[in-house]
Amino acid sequence: MKNAFLSIFNLRVIAIMLALSVLLALARALSWYSDDGQGEGARRWLLETASYAGLALLPGVFVLLSAALAEAGLAAWRQRHPLGPRGEWLVRIGLVVSGLALAMLLRLAWVNYKAPDVPVYWGFFLTRLALYSLLGCMAYAVLVLRIKDSQLEQQLALAQRQSEALRTQQMEAQMLALNAQIEPHFLFNTLATTRRLYATTPDRGRDMLGSLIAYLRAALPGMREQMSSLGQELELLRNYLHILQMRMGDRLSFEIKAEPGLLDLRLPPLILATLVENAIKHGLAALTEGGHLQISAQTVSSADRSEAVLEVRDNGAGFGSNSGLGGSGVGLANTRARLLACFGPSAKLELEALQPRGVLARIRLPLPQGDMR
Repeated sequence: MKNAFLSIFNLRVIAIMLALSVLLALARALSWYSDDGQGEGARRWLLETASYAGLALLPGVFVLLSAALAEAGLAAWRQRHPLGPRGEWLVRIGLVVSGLALAMLLRLAWVNYKAPDVPVYWGFFLTRLALYSLLGCMAYAVLVLRIKDSQLEQQLALAQRQSEALRTQQMEAQMLALNAQIEPHFLFNTLATTRRLYATTPDRGRDMLGSLIAYLRAALPGMREQMSSLGQELELLRNYLHILQMRMGDRLSFEIKAEPGLLDLRLPPLILATLVENAIKHGLAALTEGGHLQISAQTVSSADRSEAVLEVRDNGAGFGSNSGLGGSGVGLANTRARLLACFGPSAKLELEALQPRGVLARIRLPLPQGDMR
């Protein structure tokens, strides 16, 4: 309420009203000036001009005060009983006219108190009230529209800043995902394993080198694009998991299933890879016997919406104090930020603890209504 009141009744608006009153008085006073050669005419002219400026300022101040009270009252009333645009404008006009009428009646009462013999010209009173009400309501409407335009500009500027922040966060998330997937020790360990396999079982060494080349060929160019596809992401994961499987042996098994109609679904690059890396690093690798990883993509439809559901399921160590899967890690926070930037608040990342152990990471993405892909 206080902010709504001060948006109308503040020093800047009062100063503008004062300046307009002085200009109006000067415009009327041009025909009053007469010089008697001794300076008395000029002094009388200045006094009359100042007096008329005060008379012009008084209704203006009452208009501002009535408008400020209207805005404060509407701000309090709007939270409980919305009136709609037309109802709010009727309240504004009613309060401005009432405030002006009260101010003019008080002034009339004061004049009658000082000069009780002076007759009251009600026709002049009503005409002046109508004129001041018209001018006051017009000025009030301009002021309200200007305030709304200023608020809209502020909201647009805030939205632009948030968009830039999300875009920056998205780029940072892509770099974090790249670092998580193509970090030096991963490459060195893979190359060392490839060299050892070439010395012992050349066929497996060639397979591992081919998977590494395919993985790098898919991963590196994709980092230059803002969006990828589900098919590209799954192919990347297949090569990545094939490399890890040859390194971990029987400790890792995986399965990838996706509806063919979803392979063209647009995704931020490496968003699934972050979930897979979390599942292996914090879930399967923590167990001496390893475990199984399942990646799936399917369409779920209801009467009012259709969405793509992407899941990364593991039977690893599950949630724990050192698992990094509690939902507040940097990788997961950046994944949520990227989903919000690309798809809005309807896209969600959900984490679920499985029994007897394991974690299910689920991404829900909105699809166009009736799109069964």
